[in-house]
Amino acid sequence: MIQATTQQQGNLGIERMCGLAGVSRATYYRQWQASAPRQEETALRDEIQRLSLAHRHDGIPRITVLLKRSGWAVNHKRVERIRREDNLLCLRQKPFVPYTTNSRHEFPIVPNLVRGLVPTGIDQIWVADITYIRLATQFIYLAVVLDAHSRKVVGWALADPLEASLAVEALDMALAARGPARGLIHHSDRGVQYACHEYRERLEAHGAKTSMSRAGNPYDNAKAERFMRTLKEEEVNAKTYATIEEARADIGAFIENVYNRGRLHSALGYKPPVEFEAELRKPETV
Repeated sequence: MIQATTQQQGNLGIERMCGLAGVSRATYYRQWQASAPRQEETALRDEIQRLSLAHRHDGIPRITVLLKRSGWAVNHKRVERIRREDNLLCLRQKPFVPYTTNSRHEFPIVPNLVRGLVPTGIDQIWVADITYIRLATQFIYLAVVLDAHSRKVVGWALADPLEASLAVEALDMALAARGPARGLIHHSDRGVQYACHEYRERLEAHGAKTSMSRAGNPYDNAKAERFMRTLKEEEVNAKTYATIEEARADIGAFIENVYNRGRLHSALGYKPPVEFEAELRKPETV
């Protein structure tokens, strides 16, 4: 029998391993659920997230069918329970709902100040976002702050659970590292982490203006969304983090060494953010 411990062993996917062992995928998932229920539950939650993103308008019955077609031993009640418990992670049936955003809160919502606005230098516009990172048996959360002109990640934080302090920690890193002049525009979604008093007070103390995306429109924060996709594609999806400390070390190395210093951006003339900013700071020669 296959040892049901992870979704992938080396380069062999589940379907290939089951074929080699002569067992069905359903048998694999049932054994996994019996031998390592927390890992199986986390993997199932992750698969529900992926299906919810790929099938935005499908409800619980269709998501359940898709899971069963992939071999998962689930029923609609279990899928409904997981979606209900993970309401901050799961896309509902409306399109374009950010899956780490809770915008139903009592804090003020401010207008979008960056729509149609193109920065001409660094520290004019910062964009911020939050995503989830999967460990073996739980989810943790990553908050980032990027400079909209250079695409450099200027602040980030990783924590569990998802609280306002996570976003504040990433902002504090950015403010300490950059010391922006008054007039900076900080743009984010409408999540409670960005609308809360503590976060807004940090920005106001540094003379920054607050901007938020329109309701249900991820394109207003496209640069932050694009970084999160790059992070998932080039780092997170290729790894299995055992602990939050391991995830913090690997993701931090990716942000600082791979993304900020090594990854070429077509919008920056095929330069990495650190090099692009260094050239901006060079004095003009006559």
